Amino acid sequence: MSEPLTQEPSVDLELAQAHGLTPEEFEKVRTILGRTPSFTELGIFSLMWSEHCSYKSSRIHLKRFPTTGPQVLQGPGENAGAIDIGGGLAAVFKMESHNHPSYVEPYQGAATGVGGILRDIFTMGARPIASMNSLRFGSPDHPRTKYLVGGVVAGIAGYGNCIGIPTLGGEVMFHPGYDGNILVNVMNLGIAHAGRIFKGQARGPGNTVFYVGSRTGRDGIHGASLLASASFEADSESKRPTVQVGDPFAEKLLLEACLELMKTDTIIGIQDMGAAGLTSSSVEMAGRSGTGIDLDLDRVPVREERMTPYEMMLSESQERMLVVVRRGTEEKVREIFRKWDLEGVAVGEVTSTGHLHVQFKGKRVADIPVKPIAEGAPILKRPVERPAREEKDSRLDLARIKDVATPGKALKGLLGSLNLCSREWIYRQYDHMVRSNTIVRPGSDAAVIRIKGSPHALALTTDCNSRYCYLDPRAGARIAVAEASRNLACSGAVAQSLTDCLNFGNPERPEVMWQFSECVDGIAEACQSLEIPIISGNVSFYNETEGRGIFPTPTIGMVGIIEDARSAMHSYFAREGDLIVLVGTLGEELGGSEYLSQAHQLEAGAIPHLDLAREEAVQYACIDAITEGLVSSAHDCSEGGIAVALAECCFHPEAMLGAEVKLPAGKRLDALLFGESQSRILLSLQKANLPKLEKICQERDAPFSVVGAVGGNRLKISVGQDAEINATVAELRRPWSEAFPTWMV
Repeated sequence: MSEPLTQEPSVDLELAQAHGLTPEEFEKVRTILGRTPSFTELGIFSLMWSEHCSYKSSRIHLKRFPTTGPQVLQGPGENAGAIDIGGGLAAVFKMESHNHPSYVEPYQGAATGVGGILRDIFTMGARPIASMNSLRFGSPDHPRTKYLVGGVVAGIAGYGNCIGIPTLGGEVMFHPGYDGNILVNVMNLGIAHAGRIFKGQARGPGNTVFYVGSRTGRDGIHGASLLASASFEADSESKRPTVQVGDPFAEKLLLEACLELMKTDTIIGIQDMGAAGLTSSSVEMAGRSGTGIDLDLDRVPVREERMTPYEMMLSESQERMLVVVRRGTEEKVREIFRKWDLEGVAVGEVTSTGHLHVQFKGKRVADIPVKPIAEGAPILKRPVERPAREEKDSRLDLARIKDVATPGKALKGLLGSLNLCSREWIYRQYDHMVRSNTIVRPGSDAAVIRIKGSPHALALTTDCNSRYCYLDPRAGARIAVAEASRNLACSGAVAQSLTDCLNFGNPERPEVMWQFSECVDGIAEACQSLEIPIISGNVSFYNETEGRGIFPTPTIGMVGIIEDARSAMHSYFAREGDLIVLVGTLGEELGGSEYLSQAHQLEAGAIPHLDLAREEAVQYACIDAITEGLVSSAHDCSEGGIAVALAECCFHPEAMLGAEVKLPAGKRLDALLFGESQSRILLSLQKANLPKLEKICQERDAPFSVVGAVGGNRLKISVGQDAEINATVAELRRPWSEAFPTWMV
């Protein structure tokens, strides 16, 4: 066996294991190379074969996702997915996680999460126009939670506001299960020309490889392989050096420079240097093209002295891209990046060798065949085992639980809980109006943004009820897809496709892999039924601390099209005298509800049943009614049930309109008012439009009933002959609007 390629620290099994490789993986590396790897090669393999980069535990399951459709221009496998939205335009979008970095250093972790997803979007040739997020924090009583909330929100706002991309909203949940491992999932959407989608490829031996953007430093080394691909232990604070540091002003320059370069005929391929930095960008681009790449690290712009090849290849410094350009166009590339005051340096060449060659100080420090490292990471079929805990938590004996005695007090308690209260404290820190495209602002079921030069608008949402997914992963994941699509329907949009961020605990535990597999199947079933392809996504494993994992949290980010932007709908009552119609049925399902958790500290029971055919009928009845201009508002009934949904309808940002509602008596008052039965939408409309709505619902086979009318300054909900809730809108709004800022003080 030949000697290592250069004099670096000696590599042995112990060092390989410290880099996250198993003994079997280390032996496979030695077999591929025909020798023991150099130190730099070990670092490269450890990154590319890490869970975060290789998806070695999830790939076998993700194949079950539906990923194609007539609207899909680019599915999974690239920096982001893309769909055709008409008029020669494409919507490019993706969601990513930055969970571990945000727990260790909340401001920079969240900020660089935003920066990373933005680069994924403009790498494809799209100008980013809208961001969303999905956040999970620990118990409000945990001593670290306020600090984490403040840092994460400030990081998202600081980066997004500085670069000038509106953050249109998202979702936030608090639960003790996230005490040691918060979730920060960030989604971005951009607009591109449908015929000008750029990909991460390195075609054409002899073409030049350019490094563009900011200089390379030592921040972020092992951010992907060791931080995001391992569970936290008690010393997580010591991992701060692995968190990247962002510069939104440099990113803005990089964005504009790349989009300008994309107007030329120079680019063969382009990729963000995100997780795994220079390593992943070079290996993945060559791997997709069946080529090789020669890199000369002496040409890489650095901002720190005496950086080693290991550090340069593993650094995850932000605001950097790798670009393959046509031979002979190099000066045009340099000229554009000089104009934007950014580095634009030729650092290598595409080859026909099929190898990644890395030179430093005249010595070859890495010589790795690209295909095995890009595609040869072990595909693990990890054990899958349903946890015994599932049997216990599925039982719920309502006979032992007292029915609600004071529904009005219970409603105020729910409205004032951190899981259901107003998120204005968060989204007022985001500039959601920059670029002047926002039509429906944060606070409704979905955000809506116009497409300039087009009559259409796009609606965006993020959704997941992780309590449901804990109690029944497959059914909970189905509901996450259905609720996201329903939220879009309430804006008047037809869902087009989705991206996901699948957040789970340690995949080495069979019960976690069971949760993952079940959630994948649930998402796939809902997507197939509702004809919504999955075009991009992310898997985040090892979200646990000292053996305690998070709730399974398969976050769904979804995009829909509104044919006429002028018809975009919001969720608030808007007109005195309007009728209130429930499309769907009342239902009485308490299992897994926010009410049970808040009022009885119970997280148990069968979660609400979802009939996907009924779901589709309800959604399209709502869309038809909005498209025909029949309704004044539309709001999804979800967490907190119909009582919370009705109260939220009364909380117009600029006015407070009450309502009088009559519901038929049921078996249990708490289940009727606060149960979370699926496939339900509240519409308000003028009485003259009721016959047309009735006809639409009949044609769609969607149940509906008139339940009340808008008016006055009180919310009165009667059940049978009794007025169970009767409070002024101001009374109800107070705990809802004050809970978050009061808690954050």
